[in-house]
Amino acid sequence: MFVVAALAVSLTVAATSAAAAQDQIDEFIETAMPESKVPGLAYSAVEEGSPSLADARGVTRQGTDVAVTADTPFVIGSISKSFTALAVMQLVEEGTVALDTTLATYLDGFAGQPAGAITVRQLLSHTSGYSTLQGNTSHADVSGEPDDLARAVDALTEVAPAYPPGERWEYSNTNYQIAGRLIEVVSGEDFAGYVESHILMPLGMESSSVADGEVHPSMATGHTPWFLTKRPVPDGPTQRLYAPQGGVIASANDLSLYMSAMMNGEDDILSAQGKATMMRPASGASPWYGLGWFIDDDAGTVWHSGSTPGIETLLTMAPADQAGVAVLTNGGSGIGFGETTELRNGITALALGLDYDGEASPLSRQALFVSLTLLPVLYLGAVAWAWRYRTAIRAKRSNVGGLFSLWFPLLTTIAAAVVILWLVPRLMGSPLPTLRVFQPDMALVMTATAVMGVVWSVTRLAVAYSRPRRKEDAR
Repeated sequence: MFVVAALAVSLTVAATSAAAAQDQIDEFIETAMPESKVPGLAYSAVEEGSPSLADARGVTRQGTDVAVTADTPFVIGSISKSFTALAVMQLVEEGTVALDTTLATYLDGFAGQPAGAITVRQLLSHTSGYSTLQGNTSHADVSGEPDDLARAVDALTEVAPAYPPGERWEYSNTNYQIAGRLIEVVSGEDFAGYVESHILMPLGMESSSVADGEVHPSMATGHTPWFLTKRPVPDGPTQRLYAPQGGVIASANDLSLYMSAMMNGEDDILSAQGKATMMRPASGASPWYGLGWFIDDDAGTVWHSGSTPGIETLLTMAPADQAGVAVLTNGGSGIGFGETTELRNGITALALGLDYDGEASPLSRQALFVSLTLLPVLYLGAVAWAWRYRTAIRAKRSNVGGLFSLWFPLLTTIAAAVVILWLVPRLMGSPLPTLRVFQPDMALVMTATAVMGVVWSVTRLAVAYSRPRRKEDAR
């Protein structure tokens, strides 16, 4: 549900058998899994169109002994978008939806609104004009009621896209919330029920489901980064609101069935032509994204990553070779520490017979995180220093230079707080409340740095303009 978590490996698929890579994968996991600090993972591979490999490591929840298996359900995050796009394409082939028809045709609330001219194709290809920030900003309260998605999309009718439809590509969860609601209105079924009955059940994905507002104890628990460790996400119900954008729940074994169906070149859950349409560029404005899939023409692959609180996933397919791999981890990446990108990409590369040189050094990200963690402590020390040398600080009021040194830090720390708490999250495409859910340690140190900077500058002013006690006057 967050912004795209990782890029798929951009290399050509070699002839190496997925099964023959098992020893290499085992050896790689032994090193990479501890570094990523994920409690558990599962993966599966497809070779020559059939499931060929599946395995798992670790536990479903830190502190327990419940082992992850290839049948353990994980929330697969934004890989769910391919399921939503597939459901829309089923309605297209049924004749009840047309890709180049506008939203206002199907959803009455968009009639006469700025977003009403967006087409279904633009929704599915992220060329609607909605921004990443809009997609990561909640426009409706999550109540847990069956109409959560309907209410959220009703609220979106008042939200104008950030850019004109069809002019540029920008990834946005908003597109798939609306697409999920379109499925409900056109089919007459709720989103979860439609996907389960028209996709999961026909494919035999028996360990899979869709977020339905209920608690599912069999699911892998997410673990979010927390100062060089990871901590489990509190148990709670799955959220219907996020189902179309990131709420499909699937096991590694079941995703093998899904990949096989998407690459088999047959007319089954969708026509072969419809599948091919999904996996090629949707328009000139979307050269690297089809309908629910990222596209790497050089590598001959299509892929999607996923990120929900404490869960990160990656699914990559090479349709021409009928090969694919899915990797599911129940740990979210920290900033430079405990990142899962190399773990997911490494397993993907080995299973598909790719060359892989690892990820870029995390040192710069680690330095950023450590710096932000230390800054509040340094500010606290500066507050103590200001009190210790309060006589000298009070003396600054007596000249222009001193007054400047007293008041200027207040302006700079307020400006820094605005940058840290408002501008940086916007540039990241994720408001601070969303960042708190996915990376609570980073959100905490950002907040502490911003607040303590202002506290320090205000404390200096308070000390400067406070009256000295008599003992201090006597010195």
